[in-house]
Amino acid sequence: MSGRSIAGLAERQGRYFLAKRKPGGDLGNKWELPGGKLEEGESPQEAMVREWMEELELKVETADLLGSGTFTHKGKEYLLEMYSVSFDDEPQVFHEHVETGWFTAEEIDALDLAGSDRIVLSAYMKEVQAP
Repeated sequence: MSGRSIAGLAERQGRYFLAKRKPGGDLGNKWELPGGKLEEGESPQEAMVREWMEELELKVETADLLGSGTFTHKGKEYLLEMYSVSFDDEPQVFHEHVETGWFTAEEIDALDLAGSDRIVLSAYMKEVQAP
């Protein structure tokens, strides 16, 4: 495994928070769960707080690991861990994104979602919706 990334899933009243990346780059105009790569010596919780602050200037609380999956980017394999996060405010500042929103599971299916996020989010949604 070459790298480790984290993503934060916030849920309110059956809707999930996603952010749409700015145009350009591999993830341009795709919806995603905010997060990023862990830096040397950083815990997933520390990385989550740092990434959400860098991207959206939101202070998040990180809770449980909800799921994980692997993906390949530019020939390197990564482990993506999705954690439950919560925050009080709505984002007012967008450093990496053009918009954010709260979506139902059905609405998320129709979005152009980053592939790595779709892997962990789909598995999580199936688990949550299982009878």
